[in-house]
This record gives sequence, C-alpha cells and structure tokens, in this order.
Amino acid sequence: MNKPSPKYISSIHQAPLIHKFTILFCLMSVIPMVVLYYFYIQMQDDGQIQLTTDQFNLTLILVIFGVIVGYVSMREVFKQLMRMTENNRRIVEGILHLERIDHLKEEQNEITILAQSFTAITERLEEDARSLELARKTLQAVMSKVGEGISKMQNIDTFLALILETVTEGMGGKVGMLLVAQENPLTLTLKAVNGTQVDLREQGPIETKEGETLSAILASRCPISFTEAPSDLKNVQGLPLVPGGPLICAPLVINKKSLGMMIISGRKFPEMFTQDDISFLSNVASQTAVSIENARFNQDVEKTYLETISALALAADAKYTYSRGHLDRVADGSVAIAKKLGLDAEDVKTLRDGARLHDIGKIGIPDEIIQKKGPLTEQETALMRKHAEIGESIIKPIRSLSHLCDIIRHHHERLDGSGYPDGIKGDAISPLVRIITISDIYDALTSDRSYHDKMTPAKACDELRRMGNKLDQDIVEVFVEVLKEKGQWSTVSYPAIG
Repeated sequence: MNKPSPKYISSIHQAPLIHKFTILFCLMSVIPMVVLYYFYIQMQDDGQIQLTTDQFNLTLILVIFGVIVGYVSMREVFKQLMRMTENNRRIVEGILHLERIDHLKEEQNEITILAQSFTAITERLEEDARSLELARKTLQAVMSKVGEGISKMQNIDTFLALILETVTEGMGGKVGMLLVAQENPLTLTLKAVNGTQVDLREQGPIETKEGETLSAILASRCPISFTEAPSDLKNVQGLPLVPGGPLICAPLVINKKSLGMMIISGRKFPEMFTQDDISFLSNVASQTAVSIENARFNQDVEKTYLETISALALAADAKYTYSRGHLDRVADGSVAIAKKLGLDAEDVKTLRDGARLHDIGKIGIPDEIIQKKGPLTEQETALMRKHAEIGESIIKPIRSLSHLCDIIRHHHERLDGSGYPDGIKGDAISPLVRIITISDIYDALTSDRSYHDKMTPAKACDELRRMGNKLDQDIVEVFVEVLKEKGQWSTVSYPAIG
C-alpha cells in the first residue's frame, strides 16, 4: 500500500484552517450520507427498509468511528487556533500598552481576542508610522536650519532661532525671546522669537531706562526668575510676554559685558521655574553670547560655528531634566581620564570639544522617543540610534572640526562589535572614543533616566567592569582611580578583572 508522500502531508498540515475545516466536515458527513442514500435506494426499489442485525451493527460502528475521527480532527484544528491566539497574545503584550492588554485578557472568546488583537496591532503600526513620519519631518527641519546656518556663516540668525526654539521647548516655556543690545546698551533688538507669531522685520528697537527691570538685569549680569512679569515689563512695546505666567531672564554675558538676554515667558505646566532652570538658561545664554561676539567682530568663522553649535548642544542638553549637565559631566570625566593617562593638550581639547557635542544629533529625534518611559520599539530604537550619524552630519561641513567626527559618530560603538552605528570593533575604535564612551556610560548609569533609576558610583563602576570586553577595561580602571581621587566613590573592593 502506497503511503502518502511527506510533501502531501505537509501541504495538508500547512493548509488554511478553513480548508481543513471543509475537508473534516466532508469526512464526518460522508458515512451518514452513504447510509441515508442506501436507505433511500431500498425505499425506491422495495418500498421498505431491510436491515439485518449485522448490517445495523456495521453501520453503527462506521457512524461512531466517523464521529470520533471527526471530533478528534476538529479538536486538533481548534487547538491550533487556540495556540495561535495564545502566541498572538504574547506578541501583543510586547507591543501594546498595559491597559489594552488587560482589556484583551478579559475576553473569553478566542475569535474576538484575535480580531481585537489584530485591530490593536494595526493601530499601533499606524501610530509608529506617524511617529516615524514626524521624526523624518523633524530631522528635515533641523538639518534644513543647520544647512541654512552653514551657508550663511556671516549671519548666525538661523542658529540663534534654533537655539531659542530648542531651549524654550525643553524648559516647557510658552514663549521664548532673544534680545540683542545695540551700540547703546539700553537699546535692544528682538532677534528671535519662539512660541508666538511675530514679524521681526516690523519690530522696532526696544528702549529701556535706567532702573527698569530689563536694564537692571543687563547691569547685574545675573539670571533671575519671576512668578509673574513685573509691571514695567508688561508695558514694554513689542515684548510678547505671556499674561500671568512665570518669567525667567538670563543675560548674554561675555567678558563682564551684557550683549542682550534670553527670556522664557509662561510655562506649559503649573510648576514655577526652578534653580536648575535658571542655571541652565544662564549656561546656554553665556555660550550664545560667545557666538554673537565672534560673529560681530567677524573673527574665525569656523570658531564661531563651533561656539554656536556648542550653544545648541547645551540647549538640547537642557531640554530634558534627566540629562541636564550630562555634556559637562561627560567632558569632565573624559578630560580627567586623559590627564591621568598623560595625553597631550591637543587630545585633551579634542575630548572636551567632542564631549560637549557628542549628543548634538538628538535635536533631530522626537521628544516622544527620547523621553519615553519603558523600552522602545524596534522602529523607535532604530530612529534613536540615528542621533550619532545626525550629529556627525551637523559638524562634518566644517573642515577644522573634522577631528571630532570620529568621537561623535562612534561614541556608542563597543570593542566586541555590538555597538552602533557601524558595528566596528577592536583596534578600529580609537583611544579617544574609548575614553568618552566610558565617561558617557558612567554618567548615564549615575543619572536618573526615564528608563532606570540612578546607581551609586561604586555600583556604576561595577557595571562598567561587568561589561567586560565591550569596553577597554584598562581605561575603566583608570577612571575608577580618578573617581577615588575626586572623592566621588564609596570605598568598595573589587576583584581584579581577568
């Protein structure tokens, strides 16, 4: 007797459920139909049904056998359906929000669960597609502004507007303003505005008087915040303040001279501006002042670009509460390692500049992804990893900054090749990149992030050591020594790394 070929069995096994159901239904029905047809023929021929005991027993056995085979086969089909539903549920749990998953678990009907799961997944895919489209548009807008700034290095207005936009959104402000002083320090020009429609070309000069709030802030060269704008500020013509909202002002100070000020008016949430907000706005304002001063005197154009990009990087750093000060801390850690290793002054400067700019590419990543709580989806992770390439593309046009490209592009690479964006490994990763990578990871571990709580210095260093051949462990040990010397360490003994 010929056995069914494995190929034929495999085709049945892989057949759609509706085909299997049809075949099994036919098999279950054929015996009863044959019996009924036999009775029908007898009635036609003899006018009555003649059935012996043996014939009845045989018929009964065949019917019962057919029912059992049909039941077992149908049960197997539905078990496949249930397995598919369960697998689908597990997949869904890795994609959807907890509330949606709990709702699906309340359903008892497998078909309903499948239908609702596919609907939910479709909605999530559409949401991801919208996020990716938003990210693409955000990136295009950022690169367009950066490109415009590069082509107009004699006029840094484009960069100033981008810095103001970044820091206003990052601090949750409603309206941001950048005012620049003219030859008369009491005469200000509204150079950039974010959060409201203002035609800067039609804006006249803003005149201030001795003793008024604006002139007092310029004279003090110190940042200040208000729970509400002072009355004299409300009356300043051409200053788009938010009524009734908090206000924070930071003068643009360089060489003990105020070149203007940044103002954030109003807030998108009820909290007042904190001391951290004041400090970071002051930091960004100071860096912006350097850019404006260099551009004014038409000094080294590339130096102006570096200072302006640095101000933008600081603005991006201040955008997220969990990362504020990250650039400075990574720079301090990297420089400390370099000095401990005895690197020359040029390498130390390269590390400092690279650390200040290593995350500049994050200005092209949507806030929803950067600040998302919990794990990212595959699409979101892929987009997040683009920040290293975006950062390189921002500084690459300036020839004198080309030595920073390696650090900015590769600070997430790992010695075993598991990093990104290029997956390089071993000797392909330069010593300077290895240094900044360790300082970057350490600061991330010892800072509160949206996806983890901060670690103690000792525990963070333990984690660096556990990363083994992903990092240069000789540099890790040097970094541990640096931390101990700085007093940023809990005395903990660790076994030597083999």
